[in-house]
Amino acid sequence: MGDISSHIKTMIIRPKTLLFYTVLSLFFFQALNGQSNPYHLDNEAVYDFIDELANKGTINVNSCVKPYSRKQIALFLSEAGNNNKLTSRQKEEVGFYLKDFNKELYSNKDFNKRFDVFYYSDTTFKLSVNAIFGGRGYANSNGFEQHRWNGARFFGYVGQNLAFYGSLRDNYESDTFGSPEYLTQHRGAVYKLGADKKDYSEARGGLVYSWKTGNIGVVKDHFTWGNNYNGSNIFSGHTPSFAHIKFNLKPATWLEINYLHGWLASEVVDSAASYNLYNDTRRVYSNKFIAANLITVQPWKKLYFSIGNSIVYSDGDVNAAYLIPFLFYKSADHSYNGSRNSAGHNTQMFFDISSRNLKNTHLYASIFVDEISVSDMFNQEEHSNFVSLKLGARATDILPDLSLTAEYTRTNPFTYTHFIPSLTYESNRYTLGHYLRDNADEIFLSARYKPIRGLDIQLSYTYYRKGKDNQKILEESGAIENLWGDGRTGYSFMEDVKYKKGAIQLRVLYQIINDAYAYAEVENYHISGEDQELYTPPPYVGDNKMIVFGLNFGF
Repeated sequence: MGDISSHIKTMIIRPKTLLFYTVLSLFFFQALNGQSNPYHLDNEAVYDFIDELANKGTINVNSCVKPYSRKQIALFLSEAGNNNKLTSRQKEEVGFYLKDFNKELYSNKDFNKRFDVFYYSDTTFKLSVNAIFGGRGYANSNGFEQHRWNGARFFGYVGQNLAFYGSLRDNYESDTFGSPEYLTQHRGAVYKLGADKKDYSEARGGLVYSWKTGNIGVVKDHFTWGNNYNGSNIFSGHTPSFAHIKFNLKPATWLEINYLHGWLASEVVDSAASYNLYNDTRRVYSNKFIAANLITVQPWKKLYFSIGNSIVYSDGDVNAAYLIPFLFYKSADHSYNGSRNSAGHNTQMFFDISSRNLKNTHLYASIFVDEISVSDMFNQEEHSNFVSLKLGARATDILPDLSLTAEYTRTNPFTYTHFIPSLTYESNRYTLGHYLRDNADEIFLSARYKPIRGLDIQLSYTYYRKGKDNQKILEESGAIENLWGDGRTGYSFMEDVKYKKGAIQLRVLYQIINDAYAYAEVENYHISGEDQELYTPPPYVGDNKMIVFGLNFGF
């Protein structure tokens, strides 16, 4: 669980200085080529198709880090289009998606282009503008609820190296679907206060500079680290988007380095900085940051090993040590704060392996480590095995256009939380890690069938359990008075099951035109346990089925 720091002087960079060095660093690289506009994770159909092509061996993909850039996707599709091993449906999919992604390959409009509200392109400047709108309805015996959204997005390029993009989406929910307490993959939202209905907005965007072997950018967006098909246990992308500096370097075909430094939303009030104002209080929240790196090595084609570490730090300003992309942050933390829990920050390590060496098969595993003592690993009374493990496999084209997936995730108590509120592995109180959080496990099985271009039929089964939350474990054990010492050791995995859910879901989705989807879902589920109302969105409480249908344009 790392340590915190507040009173020890650290090497800091003020915001203006940080901006100066960020901009200056852009010019340290020769302007060769590359365009890097991130393609948002919500377009699941595109990402699943890229994964399908990788599983067939048509393309070679490091699927541990997402989002991919539009240029990456364009090159994947172009490469796959030259392969004669694709099914007829897959060939149609390649042509369909290139109506959009050929924008990255052509400097004009001389290709079969998708519909855009506005599109301009010449040899030095590109700009694409589109609307965002959609809605989703939920119906069961509790009644009808809805979630609808609207907005706009744009992206473009200046020359061959500078990419920019932006997106604004207003959301309305008739009931809350995304509270931090709920065990759901509905992405986190910062709801507006004082309204009977649940409104929120999401602004994303960024500026990214690319060169032949990498890119650097300042973005506010979602991202994931860790191979998965039902929620990553490293960075899940579950939180509202937050601003971060991102850096990617691929100096050789077998080596890739990813790094980020992010400004998290602590929602922890700094009482010393807050002050009374008129009849209310001006609330000032504690600063909270994260730095993380991931080094990926490809020893053989289609085999990837990734190792990385991160640090969540607060109660101070930006620390220059954590702007170094290749550092081991736990050791750096000790340099400034010694090894005292009362002075240090919260550090993590993670590992990921992905193999597509077997024909049409993807095997993967990822491990997230918050704390572990090797000497006490098997000591039931003294262990501190605060880890999360994910194992999975997907087989593609078992029959033509059919894929099967099996995935298991287990997360021990105290893995994602921290006893100091400003150092939790969270932003806006939503976990950065697996959506089930601590002391939980999950089995996910699915069959996915795509009989024709644009039609995606998925039958899935999900079963998960959750034990006591960390606060209850500490209170009942009496260890809450000894968190600075050994009060966090020796706890067993899920001694009591407080929540269980088993669900069978059938989902049918059809992509009408690029970025436009119509879909319907039927879910039959069973929820039990004394904490079911705490963890379940209200529309799902008191029933065992849900019908969902919707339409979406734009991401």
